[in-house]
Amino acid sequence: MRNLIIFLRRYFNFFLFLLLEVICFIFVFRNNNFQRTVYLNSASSISGKLYTKYNGVQYYFHLQSTNDSLVKENVRLHNELASSFDTRDTGTFVKFDTLRKYSNDTARKLLSTEMRKFLYREAKVINNSVNREINTITIRRGSKDGIRPNMGVIGPDGAVGVVRSVSENYAVVISLLYKSSGAANNSNFGFSAKLKSSGEIGTVYWDGASGGYGYMKDVPRSAKLHKGDTIITSGFSAVFPENIAVGYIDTFRLSDKSSTAYSIRMKFATNFYNLQYVYVIENLLRDEQTRLEDSTRNLLK
Repeated sequence: MRNLIIFLRRYFNFFLFLLLEVICFIFVFRNNNFQRTVYLNSASSISGKLYTKYNGVQYYFHLQSTNDSLVKENVRLHNELASSFDTRDTGTFVKFDTLRKYSNDTARKLLSTEMRKFLYREAKVINNSVNREINTITIRRGSKDGIRPNMGVIGPDGAVGVVRSVSENYAVVISLLYKSSGAANNSNFGFSAKLKSSGEIGTVYWDGASGGYGYMKDVPRSAKLHKGDTIITSGFSAVFPENIAVGYIDTFRLSDKSSTAYSIRMKFATNFYNLQYVYVIENLLRDEQTRLEDSTRNLLK
């Protein structure tokens, strides 16, 4: 206390000067419109900049929760896409006059039945490799969340891979960056894809060279190819829905003049070097489809 009194006595004149200055400024701004306007504009500008900086810092610390909410919203939208449903004609006769009484959505439901085929679940990536011959991704979703082996996995930009093994809380995904032990053209991880522009079918595989590029083989010579064309999933497998982006044509060539198919080098749609969230796709009709296909193969043996 004694030190405080000594400090105030020593600087009494300085504090008195500051007090009088503040009083003078108050009287000046209160009684002069021009000075008051300048003060208010300056104060607004300064406070605006401070609020902008504060909001920027606040946004940074809330970025994780913002990303989580966006991912969940994307899952909701994926699950509402028409491609997530299997629509079939019922064969029911409905008069045109009857249809005109209803909205387009209601009329569509009168003419067809919709059964959910694909169910999407979001998952956080917690481990990821890109520089091995067999690259895997670990996600924080497991069997208790409904994840099972052989489910397709996509990212915000396109196809990612297939679930290989599952524990209660985690799952390991084999990414598209998978090179078989044999020759690249005999890769056992190739899957069916097609050209978005013309629909020609081919097989996508990875040669183990670059994490950003893959290949598509068996594209017929009659196909009209252009750099930048999109390659998408064909929908022929029970793993991926149709029309999921796989990559974009970079270069293409024929192995020789007599070749009947192109070999296409493509840039993957997914950036495997910066993968944070993925979506696991469950085909709810997969078991029925595979059982029927397997039983048919057995009958043909």
